[in-house]
Amino acid sequence: MKVLWGLGKVLTLLFWAVALINIFKPLINPFDLLINLAGSLLLLTHVLELLLFNSSLRDRPHAWRDRLYILVVGILHVQTLRNSSKRDDSHA
Repeated sequence: MKVLWGLGKVLTLLFWAVALINIFKPLINPFDLLINLAGSLLLLTHVLELLLFNSSLRDRPHAWRDRLYILVVGILHVQTLRNSSKRDDSHA
């Protein structure tokens, strides 16, 4: 499952790279609007995820780094947080 979460993170970072390139050097006409729309909707979704999971991040040692990761890759980072916290509880 780690491979799928990692692949999802890589693909999300690749999309953000395309969206940033599209801002500075727009693609041909229908695609530039679609990429801008998809990028803004994805950013809105990640901001909402950040607001929803903010209370669960307060006890983490590097909460600001986790917030930045959620802003960039969204729920894919939240899923890895849940797996790491379950793993830490099982070692106790």
